[in-house]
Amino acid sequence: MSIIICPGIHESNLTESFRVGLLDLVSNGAIAYNSANILIYPGKDVLVLSAFHLLQFLRDRLGNQLKSPIIFISFSAGVVGAIGAAHLWQLLGGRVKAFIAIDGWGVPLQGNFPIHRISHDYFTHWSSCLLGSGQNNFYAQPAVDHLSMWQSPQTVQGWWLDSSIGIFPPKGHLTASEFLLMLLKRYEAN
Repeated sequence: MSIIICPGIHESNLTESFRVGLLDLVSNGAIAYNSANILIYPGKDVLVLSAFHLLQFLRDRLGNQLKSPIIFISFSAGVVGAIGAAHLWQLLGGRVKAFIAIDGWGVPLQGNFPIHRISHDYFTHWSSCLLGSGQNNFYAQPAVDHLSMWQSPQTVQGWWLDSSIGIFPPKGHLTASEFLLMLLKRYEAN
């Protein structure tokens, strides 16, 4: 399994902070991801918008491992390139296990793979869900700064919303990192 991290247009130290937090989740979260391959797309500035460049990165790093499942975790402008690359990867015969968009406001998300949105406030959550979302999503409450979602999701409190039942599930109030861990555990088991 590979986890592909797709940053937005921001300082690289924010992505490094996210990566370290993700590694902490994986190592402390009772997940057997020791065989997981965590890759960070190195595209800068407008290249984060390019599905083609991201696909080229995946083909360079993963080669012929098309059947090995991929989980995309994308942020902000990086959601644009990542959703396009996810569809292209599938067209080539690859397997997308899940797509997680963190603050991908205004980006339409559709696909024949599970999609989840994590948003920095309720407005971003509901307005983005109009453009497609999955069954399980998260929004920060109280609202936080956009970049905080990427730099330190472990400090962001909020709500997990299960749209299939239209209410907050048990233990609906949690951190963004706890929500992300819940998703990773789910896709590890499937």
